[in-house]
Amino acid sequence: MFTTLMKTCSIAKGQEYIWDAHVVQKLNNGREFVIANKNYNKDLGAGDTIKMEIEAHTSVHTLPTASLYFEGFQPSGYPATPSPSSHMTTTPVTSHHGSGNSNYNYTKLLGDSILFYEAQRSGKLPSDNRIPWRGDSALGDKGDRGEDLTGGWYDAGDHIKFNFPMGASVTLLTWGMIKFKDAYVSSGQLDHMYSCIKWPLDYFLKCWEPSRQELYVQVGKGKTDHDVFGRAEDMTMPRPAYKVTAAHPGSDVAGQMAAAMAAGAIAFETKDKVYATKLLTAAKSLYAFAKAHQGKYSDSVTDAKEFYGSSGFQDELALAAVWLYKASMEKHYLQDAETYVATGTAWALDWDDKDVAVQMLLYGVTKDKKYSAMVEAFLQDFMPGGTVPYTPCGLVFRDKWGPFSYAANAAMLALMAAEDGLHPDSYRAWAEGQISYMLGDNKYHMSFVVGYGLKYPLHVHHSGSTCPNPPATCDWSNFDSPSPNAHVLYGALVGGPDAHDNYKDLRTDYIHNEVACDYNAGFQSAVAGLLHLKNRNQLPAPSLHGCT
Repeated sequence: MFTTLMKTCSIAKGQEYIWDAHVVQKLNNGREFVIANKNYNKDLGAGDTIKMEIEAHTSVHTLPTASLYFEGFQPSGYPATPSPSSHMTTTPVTSHHGSGNSNYNYTKLLGDSILFYEAQRSGKLPSDNRIPWRGDSALGDKGDRGEDLTGGWYDAGDHIKFNFPMGASVTLLTWGMIKFKDAYVSSGQLDHMYSCIKWPLDYFLKCWEPSRQELYVQVGKGKTDHDVFGRAEDMTMPRPAYKVTAAHPGSDVAGQMAAAMAAGAIAFETKDKVYATKLLTAAKSLYAFAKAHQGKYSDSVTDAKEFYGSSGFQDELALAAVWLYKASMEKHYLQDAETYVATGTAWALDWDDKDVAVQMLLYGVTKDKKYSAMVEAFLQDFMPGGTVPYTPCGLVFRDKWGPFSYAANAAMLALMAAEDGLHPDSYRAWAEGQISYMLGDNKYHMSFVVGYGLKYPLHVHHSGSTCPNPPATCDWSNFDSPSPNAHVLYGALVGGPDAHDNYKDLRTDYIHNEVACDYNAGFQSAVAGLLHLKNRNQLPAPSLHGCT
């Protein structure tokens, strides 16, 4: 007998996948569903197609089929029927009976995570904007001399552009894209991913003024922005721009942005050679600026200290140097990276601490075992038996702020290390288990990714998705409302539970229920790594935490 755990459907218009529909009715103990289109995907043009996918998980090895009925029209190639609906039987194409096959749809997760970053876009949106409730915003973002600073991503549930965590996010996303490119190809998301990383990279290019040795690193004032709850499109408050200079340095943010652009140059090398060269040129000059004028950016830009205060800049200089070496193969960059790299065990991999990322990258380019030993020491700390604690249900718990981001970043690193030959079986199994917790293997049996699965957060701390469509007003009354967010913020990973696996879906809980660009970055690259393994039939067997 087949045990149906989950069914999903998708509608494909042309080449675009729309992973959503109304479930009108559920029948026959959850084995039959009546679904209807959403308003935004109700129309089909000439040449468009509908692709229905039904996913089920079974306890036996025989593959099931499913029947589909389309009301009101006759698909080409199928015989006419006397009833007002047409019927066809599906052909099973994959097995999910447990021999290392995932219970989770990594293809959908990749696509949805990219949609989350599209929802975070600031500036003039492109004509192919796929987020119907988003519009142009912050078109007046400018520097001291009127420099155009539009673009980039809003950081989290607010509308500030913090370049330090933004750069960290772009770098992790691009690293995952380079390492697991086949996952983006097989999921049909490669072009969307190029657009995803290009949006903040274009903004970074605007922020750097090499002729004046000035780098803009933040747009928007923290407290002023947080005093207002509303749509980005409706903002009227002042949005000052903050910069670092030779006299007021920021080696950390400059190094991080240089690393992002150098990684971007590698990613775009085969896609757009001219753009790749532009990124690499900017990365080189920005790294030279960071190296020549050393200091922490949050000492120069004090408004950032409360939100993203930096602990140091050596790791960002090392990160920029190793990515520049990979992009240019100029050995002086490798020498710099090996000079700046920390030799101890990193506390975490996050927006502030990149030591273990540098160690992993240096092992990749040198194969020097001293670097692999550093990576192994880090992962030993994070895996069971190490120094980092676990929740009762099996989530590695580095910190109460964004525990999922720490776990996902470490999982991404484990998958990277496994690709480079370091303990592939144990690292992959552990990474799969951590991501599975986020997707449903937890005591709530829920997904912590918005819009994914049958149960997910509905009240995430995110102003744009909370606000109803205009002309309705949006203010603090919407923030305080018990109603679900007006829009589904597809793909957003929330911060995560507390140290005892407890979680409440409350908009007011910004510790556990806010979303952020850096929360999704390592998570998305880890998902890409798991899909890469699935494509090669190397995905580890699902590891259940056994928590009820």
